[in-house]
Amino acid sequence: MGQREKSRNDHSSRKKGMGRRDQKGGRGFDRDGNKRNQSGDAANVKAASKKQSEFEHQNQFVRKEIDPETSKYFSEIANLFDSNGVDLEERSVICGNALEETRGREYEIATDYIISHVLQTLLEGCELDQLCSFLRNSASVFPAIAMDSSGSHVAESALKSLATHLENPDAYSVIEELLLSICKVIVDKPLDMICNCYGSHVLRALLSLCKGVSIDPPEVRGAKSSKALAKRLNLKMSHLDENSLQSSHQGFPDVFSYLLSGILNRGREDMKYLQVDQYSSLVLQTALGLMLKQEDELLEIIPLVLGCNSANGGEEGVHIDTDVAKDILESLKDNSFSHLMEVILEVAPESLYNELFNKVFKNALYDLSLDRSANFVVQILISHAKNQEQMGIIWEELAPRIKDLLEQGKSGVVAFLLAASQRLQSHEHKCCEALADALCSKNETRIFIAPRLLFLDNYFYSQDKSTWEWAPGAKMHLMGCLILQEIFKFSSELIQPYITSLTSMKPEHTIETAKDPSGGRVIEAFLASNAASKQKRRLIIKLRGHFGELSLHSSGSFTVEKCFDACNVALREVIAAELLDVKADLSKTKQGFLLRKLDIDGYASRPEQWKSRQEAKQSTYNEFCSAFGSSKSNFPKNNFVSDASEDASQDIEVKNTRKESDHRPTSGVKRHREEHARDKNVSFGGEKGTKQKKSKTSDATDNKPATKKKPFLSGEMIGKNRHSNKLRI
Repeated sequence: MGQREKSRNDHSSRKKGMGRRDQKGGRGFDRDGNKRNQSGDAANVKAASKKQSEFEHQNQFVRKEIDPETSKYFSEIANLFDSNGVDLEERSVICGNALEETRGREYEIATDYIISHVLQTLLEGCELDQLCSFLRNSASVFPAIAMDSSGSHVAESALKSLATHLENPDAYSVIEELLLSICKVIVDKPLDMICNCYGSHVLRALLSLCKGVSIDPPEVRGAKSSKALAKRLNLKMSHLDENSLQSSHQGFPDVFSYLLSGILNRGREDMKYLQVDQYSSLVLQTALGLMLKQEDELLEIIPLVLGCNSANGGEEGVHIDTDVAKDILESLKDNSFSHLMEVILEVAPESLYNELFNKVFKNALYDLSLDRSANFVVQILISHAKNQEQMGIIWEELAPRIKDLLEQGKSGVVAFLLAASQRLQSHEHKCCEALADALCSKNETRIFIAPRLLFLDNYFYSQDKSTWEWAPGAKMHLMGCLILQEIFKFSSELIQPYITSLTSMKPEHTIETAKDPSGGRVIEAFLASNAASKQKRRLIIKLRGHFGELSLHSSGSFTVEKCFDACNVALREVIAAELLDVKADLSKTKQGFLLRKLDIDGYASRPEQWKSRQEAKQSTYNEFCSAFGSSKSNFPKNNFVSDASEDASQDIEVKNTRKESDHRPTSGVKRHREEHARDKNVSFGGEKGTKQKKSKTSDATDNKPATKKKPFLSGEMIGKNRHSNKLRI
């Protein structure tokens, strides 16, 4: 997934002065775009190339040469700024004078490779009136500037500079009027800009600014951080949740609505091309992502983006014709369209999701799962399954083929299948059994399940699987480790083979797993599960003698912390003693928080009091679990304090460790601060009340006189009230 997502947002990582090269025989990133589309339908690629050349021909703009005096003038300004010999007041005056020199020549200066760098600096340091004056004068050529390799940086710098002035409430009306004038020019010929590798980037920034969202977040640009996969696997919410798109300002909803409706209205006839074009697809993804939870608007826009001739919202719902469903199904194998469909499934209202599920994806899940692009769409479809009935359909189509999916390298589909099963509490035992059967034949013992998941590709790509052994030194498989993390979220009664396999690994294999960043998260997930405390202790003991080494690693430090929280007081003494040995080195790293959190200084100075405090904490925690926990609680009970089954050899070693610590020089008596019990994230059960509140609101609304609602795609402005949050649907 990482390589696929890297190409998806390579353009958004551009920085000032970077990524600008004179193009020879092509438009910037077009060559990458052609490579991306090779995975899709050949006919789509041919049509896209033909259509793209038409837009390029229409966009030819005659650029005049910059005279030597102008070049010298801006060069002197650049040298002056680089010397840091200008104070803020003088800088503002210089910026204003220099921007005034661009009047009537905005396009030529903004698209000059060298002067454009200076212009960016001027736009970032000028006053609001100077910035607005430049943009107002260049509004007629703004699309042409945005579609240039150098000018696009200037256009984006101007938009970012506008966003910084929005902290002043008095600036809203001025900026809104300015943005509307720019959008009117773009809407006149939006396809030129939306299909351009540079123009589409600026257009996405403009949409974000109008929506009130920061221009920089990768979620808006379509990029996926390493956290996105974990969020989709129910470790957190979707990467397009309400928290990831927090508004930095109130935005300009009327301007956003006008711009987006203009783009969609102009692109109706070319929508099939816009779906599969790399750059226009990114713009559509950004626009849809920014409209998360605006269900009425999405019910009109998404069918149009998918090429449906008509969309009936409201009580009738949305209907997708059979022919349209076939076209969508075929287009899912195109890389750009698959990215677009991922966003559609994430933001689609439930009624539209159900229609897509039944008309497009049903009875085609396995074939799509084998495709290099469509399999990612299947993952998102599964992660957003709405009910147990849909989970049942997914199970029937994919469960018998889990082994085939793993052999074909489509382990992500399996991971999302497990996550959906756990989330919807459907087919949980069957999913765990099916995965175990795919990893071990009937004649094999289930003891090999965990190692084979840790090295998933290494195992399935081996020529003779029956003789496969642990791969020392190899990097553990990310998706295989995520699958194990999902497994340990199930009830311990359903996953005993997995628990037994993990805890039965050789000590050296357990240590290697803890040192690996992905493997360490597997151990953490196991320690946080509701597995028996004896099983957890069995694994922790194998790490004895390596806690100090693990704590010095950025990922291993979290594993040490989880081990400390999950074990009994005797083993906590062992961990504290090992951390005390590496205290000098540990204190110099960012992992030094462990010294404070585990109170290593307190252990070194007064071990008996430290032990009493640990026992008191554990007793309080167990009482809390007994009082507020349940059989389905997320709080794993820890009975280690009074565990009578402690190994005698462990007791002897702990005593020896304590004797050694008595001979160490003490670092003085420090007052111990009792740590507050950490609140765990418990799912809030107030969703039902929210729905009831919404229904009451809707009832109250029904009593009001009906008002005509303007359609979103009408292209008209709602009015002069810039604070209106309603879009034209």
